[in-house]
Amino acid sequence: MAIDAETVRKVAHLARIKTPDDRLEPLARELNGILAWIEQLQEVDVTGVEPMTSNVAQPLRLRDDVVTDGAKVDAVLSNAPKSADGFYVVPKVVE
Repeated sequence: MAIDAETVRKVAHLARIKTPDDRLEPLARELNGILAWIEQLQEVDVTGVEPMTSNVAQPLRLRDDVVTDGAKVDAVLSNAPKSADGFYVVPKVVE
């Protein structure tokens, strides 16, 4: 798939990126280079290769899942403009 200046203009418009006309052709060449590199990656045979989360084999350290009440109600509500009975008080938005 080749990307031309008109495609770059359309994508830039959709992304709300202001792009001067003199930059459209260089951007099209850069994007075509990126797509060519991705096509090279698709040629690599990855059959039997496990997905990696890191390049270092290290097991994830998990913490115990302990249920708590948070014990931070006062700290959380200290930023609220208005609170009552441990809850935020907000204006009614639905009639």
